[in-house]
Amino acid sequence: MKTSPIGKLVWFVVAAVGAIALGVIATARGESINAVWLVVAAACVFAIGYRFYSRFLAYRVLKLDDSRATPAERLEDGRDFVPTNKWVVFGHHFSAIAGPGPLVGPILAAQFGYLPGTLWIVIGGVLAGAVQDFVVLFCSVRRDGKSIGQMAKEEISGIAGFTALIGVLSIITIIIAVVGLVVVNALKGSPWGFFTIAMTIPIALLMGIYMRFLRPGRATEASIFGFVLVMAAVLGGRYISESPSLAPHFTYSAIGLAWMLVIYGFIASVTPVWLILAPRGALSTFVKLGTILALAIGILAVRPTMLMPAFTRFVDGTGPIFAGKIFPFCFITIACGALSGFHSLISSGTTPKMLSKESQARMIGYGSMLMESFVAVMAMVAACVLKPGVYFGINSPSGVVGALPQQAVATISNWGFPVTTQDMASLAAKVGEVTLFNRTGGAPSLAVGMAQIFAGSLGGSAVMGIWYHFAIMFEALFILTILDAGTRVGRFMLQDLLGHFWKPLGKTSWYPGIIATSALIVLAWGYFLFQGVLDPLGGINSLWPLFGISNQLLAAIALCVCTTILIKMEKSRYALITLAPLVWDVAATMTASFQKIWSPLPALGFLAHARYLADQIAAGAIPAEQVMQTQRLIFNDRLDAMVTLVFAVLVVVILIESGRNWWLYASGRKRVELCEAPIELSRLTA
Repeated sequence: MKTSPIGKLVWFVVAAVGAIALGVIATARGESINAVWLVVAAACVFAIGYRFYSRFLAYRVLKLDDSRATPAERLEDGRDFVPTNKWVVFGHHFSAIAGPGPLVGPILAAQFGYLPGTLWIVIGGVLAGAVQDFVVLFCSVRRDGKSIGQMAKEEISGIAGFTALIGVLSIITIIIAVVGLVVVNALKGSPWGFFTIAMTIPIALLMGIYMRFLRPGRATEASIFGFVLVMAAVLGGRYISESPSLAPHFTYSAIGLAWMLVIYGFIASVTPVWLILAPRGALSTFVKLGTILALAIGILAVRPTMLMPAFTRFVDGTGPIFAGKIFPFCFITIACGALSGFHSLISSGTTPKMLSKESQARMIGYGSMLMESFVAVMAMVAACVLKPGVYFGINSPSGVVGALPQQAVATISNWGFPVTTQDMASLAAKVGEVTLFNRTGGAPSLAVGMAQIFAGSLGGSAVMGIWYHFAIMFEALFILTILDAGTRVGRFMLQDLLGHFWKPLGKTSWYPGIIATSALIVLAWGYFLFQGVLDPLGGINSLWPLFGISNQLLAAIALCVCTTILIKMEKSRYALITLAPLVWDVAATMTASFQKIWSPLPALGFLAHARYLADQIAAGAIPAEQVMQTQRLIFNDRLDAMVTLVFAVLVVVILIESGRNWWLYASGRKRVELCEAPIELSRLTA
């Protein structure tokens, strides 16, 4: 499709505006810049990336073909393989990939300043993350919707495939358990949040029935209907939270919420995809994209100043939120906002089994990732429009800045970021919290930043509390949708693995196998979730530091598979498209893994921290009542080091196997055999 002269002029203007905005962001020093520059730069770069680069990938490199029947059409079973409206699939895919990463990662990485993280989100999203998601989705669609582990086995080697399946299953268990714990912490003791999130399930059921039986294919109608209902649920949640008689019925402890998540994860994994998973994803996407669009409009209206500098003093690796220098830890921390291995599981899990036409892979694979990167930019803005002293007051743990407010403000002010106890108390009162000190994890500071932006354009400081709690619920909704899709993807991979030992378990059409494997995957992540809830030092809490590293190692596996398939498709001249992100990802993640294991700094290295604590016990510096707790921390550090090493070794095995096969193909010593499904002409209309 040729671009008209007017179209060329429009795109030239978009490119020029984007270049100017990026130039301002990258070169401004000494003076605070307006947040509008970040929004404009991201919007322009992402628009150009989608219009030109994704089109080049779709029709020059991958050659998408709508005449070929997709797995959803050829293998339709009414449960997992279901041809689905492209907007519903887009909603499902976006909601499944957009978990905590694009929200929390940029918030935490803001300790380095706004510039490093923003550049990585904008550049990495276009050239790495969206490329991985798109190419993996394409490869899976051409291979009957097979998982990334199964594709590694068939396209690289048996060793690579078995290694990938073991590694991916281990990683996804950690990721889902982490997500589950985030949801539990966000909703415990919160009747407003619980009611709103819980109501999305029956609303999704209604949408699924509406689109399947009452008005087949009317996805827009169902989505509008669902959006109205979920907004009513948000308002109803506030009423319930303020009702002395109703609030107790919607207030649950962490252990109660953990049980509910386990039950929901199992049900969502075994029910037909059209009944809960797809409509709930579409519903969540409406809320998420609506909120992010409103946030972008709010930024353009309020034009807040980026109070955080481009670079902070913590680029030297001594950051209070997490230790480590910009390279590699800025890129590891942001993860999902620019490149996420978890996305490859969705792109080779649920989504390829729902796609009606190959051409839809461009919008759903590449476009969804750019939307997520835009979310990450919004999160960065929300963090950096706060006063730096307030930002560090919220996100710094008490062990670093002190447990008392006076100690915290003194420490943070000495860093060069002045803040007072009155500043923090006033802000906490405005958002309806008792205190905002030491609210680590990124979510509270994102909610405060969003509330300030919304309040600046809608309602003023008098309604900051409402916007703050809306933002908390928005984050919980954002994060929860990764759990149901992740559980189903874990089930697919477990079936791939167990099918080698007993073939019926590998069949997605055999319902007893579906129930058995779903139960196993839920028990795996549920165990770590319950241990994390019951023991603040155990369960998934002990594996939390591995979230970013394991996610990026998973991206390395996915990019190895993508590069191998491009080479086998006789597209070697285009292999740099996936090979360049792979090299960067491996360099950053292996460096981070090495430092987390072997660094002599206790604040950075797992083993160094374990030795430090052991020396403290030996010297009698630990009070007797805290010795057992400290020993548990030592165990956790050593466990983290071992798991990091195992994951890194698994990825090295896959890298070696991939490189060996690339050499054999290039030298003509190995015959190329693509494992694509047989071509069958599609009977579906466009």
